Amino acid sequence: MKLTKYTHACVRLEQDGRVLVLDPGVFSEAAEALAGAGAVLITHEHADHLDADAVTAALAADPALTVHAPAGVAAELRSKAPEAAERIIDAVPGQSFDAAGFAVRTFGGQHALIHPAIPVVANIGYLIEENVFHPGDSFTVPDGLEVKTLLVPLHAPWSKVGEVIDFVVAVRAPKAYPVHDSLLTETGRTMVEGHVQRIGSRYGSSYEHLDPRQTVEV
Repeated sequence: MKLTKYTHACVRLEQDGRVLVLDPGVFSEAAEALAGAGAVLITHEHADHLDADAVTAALAADPALTVHAPAGVAAELRSKAPEAAERIIDAVPGQSFDAAGFAVRTFGGQHALIHPAIPVVANIGYLIEENVFHPGDSFTVPDGLEVKTLLVPLHAPWSKVGEVIDFVVAVRAPKAYPVHDSLLTETGRTMVEGHVQRIGSRYGSSYEHLDPRQTVEV
């Protein structure tokens, strides 16, 4: 399976001509990532994970495209693209389903706490093909399952470096790559990635940096 990282939280997966896109947000190259996609998975409603205009344009352009998202996000997208309502599907924790030929499982349920004054929204983590796990804005650990490839939220208003490291250690995926990193300066990214790489390796997790549009086989 080919994994391409786009800016911030967006990831594109390709296998045998099939394409699945996760979290095409406004910080990412959303339209580029969505080109040719058969399905889209959205973790939560925040704009850095959901460019609603790009997603609704993709739905209009391809009558076979499906979108899976938490209920609130799905409702918003249906209001913007009523003609595609049947192809916009509510995602809840504990599901297993097929999206563009990829086997998907869902986990979590809530966005990580930013501050008590900021409401907590729904957040779904997705495990694709028993391999790649995108947690969205959370440190949810898929219970009882081996993750082969972990997408690590490297930096966020709701986290600190120690929590990022603890997440990598808890999941212990053999491979780990960054997401949610566009708010970091180059200096800050180097520092955080150094900690994650060094400590994660003690627990069997090999962390590697990816630039936007860089591709790896997973």
